Amino acid sequence: LQVDLWQPSSPFHIVEGTVTDVRVPQNMSRSLLPYLQQANIQYTILISDLQKAIENQTGLRSYRNRRSLSGYNYEVYHSLEEIQGWMHHLNKTHSDLVHMFSVGKSYEGRPLFVLKLGKRSRPYKKAVWIDCGIHAREWIGPAFCQWFVKEALQTYQTDPAMRKMLTQLYFYIMPVFNVDGYHFSWTNDRFWRKTRSKNTRFRCYGVDANRNWKVKWCDEGASFHPCDDTYCGPFPESEPEVKAVAHFLRKHRKQIKAYLSFHAYAQMLLYPYSYKYATIPNFSCVESAAYNAVNALQSAYGIRYRYGPASSTLYVSSGSSMDWAYKNGIPYAFAFELRDTGHFGFLLPETLIKPTCTETMLAVKNITLHLLKKCH
Repeated sequence: LQVDLWQPSSPFHIVEGTVTDVRVPQNMSRSLLPYLQQANIQYTILISDLQKAIENQTGLRSYRNRRSLSGYNYEVYHSLEEIQGWMHHLNKTHSDLVHMFSVGKSYEGRPLFVLKLGKRSRPYKKAVWIDCGIHAREWIGPAFCQWFVKEALQTYQTDPAMRKMLTQLYFYIMPVFNVDGYHFSWTNDRFWRKTRSKNTRFRCYGVDANRNWKVKWCDEGASFHPCDDTYCGPFPESEPEVKAVAHFLRKHRKQIKAYLSFHAYAQMLLYPYSYKYATIPNFSCVESAAYNAVNALQSAYGIRYRYGPASSTLYVSSGSSMDWAYKNGIPYAFAFELRDTGHFGFLLPETLIKPTCTETMLAVKNITLHLLKKCH
């Protein structure tokens, strides 16, 4: 019985007393449900017709392709082409605050674009790295990265906090980390997670880009099998996307003080370690930043995020970008798991993009301002 695990991502994390979200093919539910009843396992059907839910979300939308910033709709999901077009556009029209560059190429040869955001006010400034879309199907991630840039550009003049952030810091923003996978999730398989590199022996595609980093690589919470969703890859940094970003972060490790990665879904704010149950050296600092960020987030719509070390709050996973960033000298490393907690799962409706991004924005500003107050 082949199922697609939505939460947790690996079968090793399924333990008694926790909730597991799975996607099953239509014909399988007939055999699975009686089995669950027999085993006395309680279940709820969250989405009965997934195909319909997908079609409702990505219906025909010709109106989206207006290119001007004022006409760009931040409350819908955008394809890779649209996002890259948007980045080019900002680079042209906001050259005082935005500089676009590429850190490398993906497996399928697509450029890995990053936006450098900030006022060129002085030669040396600390920086914050933000990436979205490491996992292809988590569409709310790239939506948030775009929202962040929009907010920065729109409120820079009027909001003193934003002005301070952009004057005193640079932001490196990568709206779509896993470009090949994201593109594939639009064209072929909405629930694709991994990269798109080929494995010749197993004829399976892709590596989990968040298990491919050189930190306790392929230990607990990752799989050696190329067909698994949490496949760690043949070796650390085997994926050109991971290698390119790791190279960039290594090169700028002195400058970059915070690493923020956006995922879905679980409504959590996580910090290291992910690969072991242990307390990080600057725990009190990071913990208070997380506590304040979660409170700021909740102030918008009352959405409560759990927060804590990833290993004990979510589950143990090795080879993650957050642990790697922390181990490589970036003192503030966080991973957000955005909305929701399973009702819509990866199919978060477009009507929830705005509230999700609005509340997340408060948390990110909070962490950033905390960073400027200096506590290491």
